[in-house]
Amino acid sequence: MPEFNPGLIPSPSRAPVIAIAAVVLAAIGAAVFYFNPHSIAETSVTRVQIYNARSETKAIRGTTNIIGAAAHVDNDLYVIVNLKVTDKLRLPIYIDGETAVITQPDHTVVEGDIIQKNELPNLFLMFPALQPLASAPLERNKEIAPGQTAEGMLLLHFPGATEAIWTGKESATLTINLFHQPPQVVTLH
Repeated sequence: MPEFNPGLIPSPSRAPVIAIAAVVLAAIGAAVFYFNPHSIAETSVTRVQIYNARSETKAIRGTTNIIGAAAHVDNDLYVIVNLKVTDKLRLPIYIDGETAVITQPDHTVVEGDIIQKNELPNLFLMFPALQPLASAPLERNKEIAPGQTAEGMLLLHFPGATEAIWTGKESATLTINLFHQPPQVVTLH
């Protein structure tokens, strides 16, 4: 009787198994790509207003000389931005903070500060004309649920800037930083 030799048994081709596995993996990859959101958040600016604050300090005259600092003028530009942030993920998102910059035609960058909610009452006391332009502020660290929208105002402060800098700007951007997600950049017009 001849000896059993497994090398003489023809082996089936692996090509159909590999082809089926490739098709299944491609279908899974296409489904993941199609059903996952392609953006984290939809951020839109609904309104932009500006307020140019001018503060003038006069010197106090004494009997023979000037007491205190010399007279000077401070210009501050306040930009009121109404913003909508819609969560496009299947996870909640949280706003961590914001930054703003103005790029002038000579490519000089002016960085702005964001006025926090607890600073607003004092600012409105100093500049009462600013209060009618304001609305409810956009809250930080507030959860935006999947598919939901958060809406509110951001008050940007550009120290030393004037209305002429805003109107002659090359560009202005607002960056919304999110916890555990890439930042969202919005152009201000």
